[in-house]
Amino acid sequence: MERLQQARISDERQRGLMDMMGGVLEVKKEDILRMVIPQPPFMAKADALWSEDERKQFKEYEKKVKELNEERDKYRKSLEAELKKLQNSIQESTQNFDDHLKRLFERRVKAEMVINQEELKINNIIFSLLLDEELSSREQFLNNYLLKKQEEKTKTAEAIQKAREDLDVFKEHHDMLVAEDKILDRSFKKEFSDILGHQVDVLYKLFKRRPRVHKQKTQADVTSLVPYGERPGSAKLNKENLAQLMKSMDELDNINNMPEGLDPSVWEHFCSTRRAKVENEYKVKQKAACLLEMTTFLRKRMEEDDVVHHEIEKVFHELIRLQDEKVRFQVNLTVQILLKQGQVELENFQLMLEYSDAILINKNIIEDLNSVIRTQGQKKVASMMESKEVHKGIYQIEWEHKKMEMEMEDLNQRAWDIEMLFFSRDRQKYLNEPNYENVIAIQIGIMEQTISVIDKTHKKNVENCKKLLKKLGKYSNQKDVANYTLSCNLREELVAVSERQDICNEIGSKLTCEKIARERYDNQLKQQKLLNISKQQAEQISILQAEVERLRMKTFPALIPM
Repeated sequence: MERLQQARISDERQRGLMDMMGGVLEVKKEDILRMVIPQPPFMAKADALWSEDERKQFKEYEKKVKELNEERDKYRKSLEAELKKLQNSIQESTQNFDDHLKRLFERRVKAEMVINQEELKINNIIFSLLLDEELSSREQFLNNYLLKKQEEKTKTAEAIQKAREDLDVFKEHHDMLVAEDKILDRSFKKEFSDILGHQVDVLYKLFKRRPRVHKQKTQADVTSLVPYGERPGSAKLNKENLAQLMKSMDELDNINNMPEGLDPSVWEHFCSTRRAKVENEYKVKQKAACLLEMTTFLRKRMEEDDVVHHEIEKVFHELIRLQDEKVRFQVNLTVQILLKQGQVELENFQLMLEYSDAILINKNIIEDLNSVIRTQGQKKVASMMESKEVHKGIYQIEWEHKKMEMEMEDLNQRAWDIEMLFFSRDRQKYLNEPNYENVIAIQIGIMEQTISVIDKTHKKNVENCKKLLKKLGKYSNQKDVANYTLSCNLREELVAVSERQDICNEIGSKLTCEKIARERYDNQLKQQKLLNISKQQAEQISILQAEVERLRMKTFPALIPM
């Protein structure tokens, strides 16, 4: 029961709130203005059926509606003013926000610019340090390499000096052996001067004769630093070769090879001399081979020394170039300069980040140059305008000249037309006669008289023609009768001609050929006469044409220049 009572109370409150306050506790102004004033129920009737009270109620209704509309207009205007105020405040706030954001963005751009500049400086410094470190390491490497090559150069120089000294000593021994060999060769004939000359020659030939010996190849010791030094293997081989050579000489020293008539003591002396000579030649050959080997060794050492020398020079040049580059990097420093936009003038400028080929020039120089260029350009434009005006005047004068020439041609043509104009006698008479009308009247009278005379003459001629026609009619009748008689005679003649033709055909064609020839001759004579007549007539026609032209030229007006 309590619940029902509470529900009933709440329903009554809700219904009362809806009836009295429209369902709200606080009524707003816009809600009041949104309300619609209900129309009186009598407005459904016609105006004539309204009573006085109803008319008063209608006036009150109109007054309330008018007041409500005025309140609505005022409220709308106030809302519009408030809206405009809010829009202005929003726009002002937006503008302030944009300005503040712009300032912040500019500060950010400047801060980033400063940061980038400092980063660029840091990068340039790091690059300079790395470059300096690289150049220093490169220089240290080249110095070490140079010391190494200088040591090699010292060693090769010492080896060359020692090889040259050994070569000089060995060359002296070789020269001494060669001199001894030459002395033995020259003193041969002196030693055997007590024998006969032909025997000396035979002995000299035998003295020059050498046995054939098989040479054994020597195996060089590669590990030895001095290839021409004392080697046990080569000495043993030389002794073996010498022993083999001496054995071969035993065959040549045999008594069987002695020339006839020669003393055996002389032969023994000859054999000992030849052995000494062969042994000396063998020593000379050995020394020459060793000398060649020493010379080759010296040349190789000198080539190695030249190679080392070239490498040292190359290293020196590389060091000098490296030092120059190092000095250039130390002198050619990177400097950051801030330039305003528009002050960088380069060919094909497309967001370049490096200006290695650019030149920093003072602003005043560029401005002076631009002013000079501007002045010269203005002078050039002025001269071009002046030249344009001059050319324009020249074209105008040429056009006027052509115009005057064409007018002159027109006037000359008109004068020629006037000169060639046909001027009849009537026009001349009109110009020459002062009383041209009287003359015309007289001529008209004369012409009327002439016409009357011509009419009379014409009538007479007509009468004469009629008479002549009558006579001709009679004459034609006579001619018709004569023609009829002639036709009758013609028929008879034709019969006779046909008979005669038959007779002629029977007689032969001789008379016919003569007749044809006669007719041809007559035709030629007629043609010749006609040609002569036509020539005479053509001459007469040309004479008449000349006369007509002469008479026509007389009628032209003679224009005498004033």
